[in-house]
Amino acid sequence: MSRYDEVCEQLRAAPKIWLVTGVAGFIGSNLLEHLLKLGQRVVGLDNFATGHRHNLDEVKRMVTAEQWSGFNFIEGDIRSLQNCRDACAGVDYVLHQAALGSVPRSLNDPIATNETNISGFLNMLVAARDSRVKSFTYAASSSTYGDHPALPKVEENIGKPLSPYAVTKYVNELYAEVFARSYGFECIGLRYFNVFGKRQDPNGAYAAVVPKWAAAMLKNEDVYINGDGETSRDFCFIENAVQANVLAATAEAAARNEVYNVAVGDRTTLNDLFRALQAALLDCGVNYTRSPIYRDFRAGDVRHSQADIVKAARLLGYQPAFAIKSGIAKAMPWYVEQVR
Repeated sequence: MSRYDEVCEQLRAAPKIWLVTGVAGFIGSNLLEHLLKLGQRVVGLDNFATGHRHNLDEVKRMVTAEQWSGFNFIEGDIRSLQNCRDACAGVDYVLHQAALGSVPRSLNDPIATNETNISGFLNMLVAARDSRVKSFTYAASSSTYGDHPALPKVEENIGKPLSPYAVTKYVNELYAEVFARSYGFECIGLRYFNVFGKRQDPNGAYAAVVPKWAAAMLKNEDVYINGDGETSRDFCFIENAVQANVLAATAEAAARNEVYNVAVGDRTTLNDLFRALQAALLDCGVNYTRSPIYRDFRAGDVRHSQADIVKAARLLGYQPAFAIKSGIAKAMPWYVEQVR
């Protein structure tokens, strides 16, 4: 039995109280669904800046009435210290997912990104510390590696950030380290690598590539690739990210005050991603025959990204269950259902 399976069994036997910030978002709502199905009590905090009420409605449909009764939603903003204090009261584990994501968004509005991702993060740290929560796990980002050229990306080696968003995520890690040294409040940061899956918004200017392309293909619209298509990423299915959060929240003391890569440890080019989505759609009865349209590289993007996940495996027991193709195969029916 894996450590993850063991932890899930322990949680079913002795439920805890969890706080998920950004609970109406993509990753937050998937964490909510998983925790409720484990019989946990969950406090959710969201201001709907990027999250959606329909994500919560979908989770409600996916769980039993008894499980849903264990959810307490607070509409609030992490930029409010009082909202953070209210949400942290009586909580065992914090999974801090709330943030303004997207490199392009941060380039267009660095002030808003800074206020949410740095000031909001600091509010959460203070509130969680004062509430004496058992653990604090936060969403870090692979953007922290910046211009460091080496592959695969190893946690201890980072470069200079390439966007305001990357700056904010690096500052989160610095604050977490300072809180450990100054207050003995130890956190775990999870550097996500291109997480994808159900409830990831395909709409808007800052939509992630997998749901955006899947939606375009389902509507028989053009797919645009930034650059020559040989840019590569380590695409990580949402269930891998959920596993990492649960493992981090329940980790032993020796594994805390660290950051971990959350990925598969593989690299997929955008051209290969396009073909993988085509194949998955064909399995769902949709034949997309258009060729992609190539355009300029996007400002602030790194050329290649691939994670080393040895540290997460060794200290957390992390074992990603889904590679890129199996993740897309599981996610595609959901995308099809949303568009049809």
